[in-house]
Amino acid sequence: MARLIVEQAGVGVTVQDFGRKFFRSLGVPLSGALDPLWLAAANALAQARENTAGLEILLAAPALRVESGPLRLGLAGELTGILTGADGSQRSVAGWSGVVLHDGDVLSLRLTRGPAYLGFSGGLDLPEVLGSRSTFLRAGFGGLNGRALEKGDALICAAAEGQGFSAPPFTHENEKIARGKIRFIPGPQEARFTRDALRLFAVSDWRVGSDSDRMGMRLSGPRLTHGPAGANIVSDGATPGAIQVPGDGQPIVLRADCQTSGGYAKIGCVISADLGRLAHFCPGEAMNFLSVSHDEAAQARNDLREGFARWRAGVAPAGADWDSNRLWSENLISGATSGD
Repeated sequence: MARLIVEQAGVGVTVQDFGRKFFRSLGVPLSGALDPLWLAAANALAQARENTAGLEILLAAPALRVESGPLRLGLAGELTGILTGADGSQRSVAGWSGVVLHDGDVLSLRLTRGPAYLGFSGGLDLPEVLGSRSTFLRAGFGGLNGRALEKGDALICAAAEGQGFSAPPFTHENEKIARGKIRFIPGPQEARFTRDALRLFAVSDWRVGSDSDRMGMRLSGPRLTHGPAGANIVSDGATPGAIQVPGDGQPIVLRADCQTSGGYAKIGCVISADLGRLAHFCPGEAMNFLSVSHDEAAQARNDLREGFARWRAGVAPAGADWDSNRLWSENLISGATSGD
């Protein structure tokens, strides 16, 4: 096994995997990566299984020192680094790459925009809590004792030798949707809103609030008015992507750490294919919503899986030549994956 020591903790850095999928009936949130496919990409660059635990970096990136190596790290997102060797030599580490580190190496990472993900050879070796290694900060369990990364923490992963890997950035955007459009399915309580509110929701610009977190993304824009029955409902199931509208008329899009039930009327639910895209909107940025059907949502999910399978097949040893024509001609759907 290999071992790294946290020299600098960064800000908003937690252990995440694909989440707890079988305990929501007990009130346990899903948790897991805000963008599961970018975590899967980091793991692919580290040559680890795609659903293993890695680090999610939201605000500021950490610095890690190898106490016992060698090992491989995969960087996915707008994340770069400076690798300082035990002999004092330095070199740059690019994003969307997998790099092999040895005893005494220090990797100082820099985040341009979150979230980004760090994968580890073999995945982080931590105990599972309710079937997952994901950190749930509000209840203080999972990951590293239920908290964010701290200076002095030890991270354990599998040893790995050999060469590094690289790939072009994986992007959620495609030619079928305009940038900034988040697709949603209306309901289940659209009847609780006035006709004008339903129209405003679909045509307005919505700004991401600074008080957004892993539990919910708060949006600001025109006030959405409820009908005579009001904003409150008998509590029913809630899931990541659900768009609640409380009495103030400002939507809240639930995210990975959201509650399992809630009592505010929901005007719609973001489709699963766009939950990862949603993670990349920062406070102050604008988004719009686009209503789609269940069939369109299913097709979007399939398109995303196929796109990631093509990207995954293109991960290659660092410095290898790319044959994009051959890559896009392959039928790769059998290797598709998702964070669902």
